[in-house]
Amino acid sequence: RGRSRRMPSSLWSRRGTSFTERFPAVAGACDKLPPDTMIDAEVVVVNENGRCAFNALQHKRPGGHIQLYAFDILVHRGRQVLRLPIEERRELLTEALRKVQYPVIQSVPFDVKPVELLRAAEALQFEGVIAKRKGSIYEPGQRSGAWLKYKINCSQEFVIGGYSLGGNPFDALIVGCYEGSKLKYVAKVRAGFVRHMRFALYLLLHEFRTEKCPFTDLPEKRRTLYSLTRDEMQKCQWLKPLVVAQIEFAQWTPDGHLRHASFAGLRTDKEPLRVVRE
Repeated sequence: RGRSRRMPSSLWSRRGTSFTERFPAVAGACDKLPPDTMIDAEVVVVNENGRCAFNALQHKRPGGHIQLYAFDILVHRGRQVLRLPIEERRELLTEALRKVQYPVIQSVPFDVKPVELLRAAEALQFEGVIAKRKGSIYEPGQRSGAWLKYKINCSQEFVIGGYSLGGNPFDALIVGCYEGSKLKYVAKVRAGFVRHMRFALYLLLHEFRTEKCPFTDLPEKRRTLYSLTRDEMQKCQWLKPLVVAQIEFAQWTPDGHLRHASFAGLRTDKEPLRVVRE
């Protein structure tokens, strides 16, 4: 989010964290906004292939081209415009961005059939698309149904090699896939469980407990959102790699982990040793 009051612009996350110093080029470009104006936007990193690299934003110095895509406006020249229809807000956003240059870009709406848009988004490996009802107002923090997010997930099977302790009855599944005869760790899976499913899975996995970690590439030295370090391994229960699960996820990270992994079910038709990265 950016704002200008005839002084240097400021960038904030939705949680109120300042990103002005982290993205100085973006903040500098927003200085051309009209005074007392606030826009809603998203910072993205575009890699050398022209694709959005979501994981790059986790690094202090993300590689690629940092861009800010502006898609809405909350305050225009001191006037709050949340209650205006989206069509009028987009006109005001276009006016507000008239003097603003790259790396700030105004997002483009598409008036096409949903199936066509989803097909294109999937081909470009986007995480999803946002559908906004015509005439909708801006409702911060609300889920009225006027705005809908359609997530585009990848899905494949992975071998369950353990689970982390601390949940009820476990915190997350630890899953991987084979490279030759070696089982490589790919993700901690916390999402996708309902209460009865979590307990039923725990009872099933109980008989496969073992003291030996089945993953050949653990522990990982570098701590990231998706890694599994030596300290974390002390809180894991390892399993014989005999159970296969179907996992949905947003995409692979550059270091071979899964973003936003979610449990979809068990696969009794798949031999563990045949589970490889697709």
